[in-house]
Amino acid sequence: MKRTWTIIGVADVARSYGWYQSLFGQAATAPAHEYFGQILDEDGTVLICLHRWGSHEHPTLTSPERAQPGNGLLLFFRVDDFDAALRRARALVPQLEEEPNVNPNTGTQEFALRDPDGYYVMVSALTAA
Repeated sequence: MKRTWTIIGVADVARSYGWYQSLFGQAATAPAHEYFGQILDEDGTVLICLHRWGSHEHPTLTSPERAQPGNGLLLFFRVDDFDAALRRARALVPQLEEEPNVNPNTGTQEFALRDPDGYYVMVSALTAA
């Protein structure tokens, strides 16, 4: 088995950490560090890593001013609680980027929103509608 650990640059790790926990319906906890945190699924699978801009010498995480955050990136999450995730998402943002619809390619419901740093987040049902 292979897994990816998607790492995104964020302005405030604690704020983004709480935002993603809310989106995924997880209990609120604190990130391991003020400069880095991992959002984990119940089985320990890493869902996303949050890295504070400029905290280390990573060339692509030096500053949001050097590149547009999210340019060329789509964060795509499949969830087993789509309706609940939609309710949580509506509580997090004033407006969704894409209202719920059925993707004709996957046959699953999906919606999109922006996270606190402007990343485009797509949430898709795990199973077909």
